[in-house]
Amino acid sequence: MTSLHWLDPDQLWFPSADEALDDPDGLLALGGDLSTERLILAYRSGIFPWYSDDQPILWWSPDPRCVLFPEDIHISRSLRRTLNQRRFSVTADQAFSRIIRLCASTRSEGTWITDDMIASYSALHRQGVAHSIEVWNSKGELAGGMYGLAIGQCFFGESMFSLETNASKVLMVHLAHQLQDWGYRIMDCQVESSHLLSMGACTLPRSEFLSIISEHTEKKPNQSNWTFDWQWNRPEA
Repeated sequence: MTSLHWLDPDQLWFPSADEALDDPDGLLALGGDLSTERLILAYRSGIFPWYSDDQPILWWSPDPRCVLFPEDIHISRSLRRTLNQRRFSVTADQAFSRIIRLCASTRSEGTWITDDMIASYSALHRQGVAHSIEVWNSKGELAGGMYGLAIGQCFFGESMFSLETNASKVLMVHLAHQLQDWGYRIMDCQVESSHLLSMGACTLPRSEFLSIISEHTEKKPNQSNWTFDWQWNRPEA
């Protein structure tokens, strides 16, 4: 492939993710819009938007893809000690607007979470597709959070922040175990980082990732709502 695909806002489609560029890795298309229908189609197709205010909408599908299989979550000894202290509690869908805006404002290198993105993902939240996960400290204050999309048995993580040490790690442990209890197959982390890899994430060839989500976005998980009920209950660990 030598050129990018331009997407017409009036036509709901995406080129195959296999047509993405090698450099920059995963750039597939530009244009289109951020309608909820297009966003859901994008994630089902292994594609996500990532761009700045001064750019057109850019659509990506990197190769390899960073993912976490919920059963592979890694809990270090130091993290076990933090969990045993029960300094944090974890909830879902209690503060979506605050979480997505803090994801945008706490990034020191700038953000791709534009006002248009916030509006679109908030619309997905109202439809029951986008969800927030909140970490609270013992004073009832937000210590960290994440938002992402749940489609079938796949959770697509979008952005995460931490205001207190280990809050994001506690979030990942609770989310992974809750997803596992609900029958989710995979959590998409998009691009690898040392933090994610230390928590048990791995990288997959894009073709393998696409095969997994093609199958499991069509399957229903084992939950009726996004109320977290998994609790760390192994203080002896």
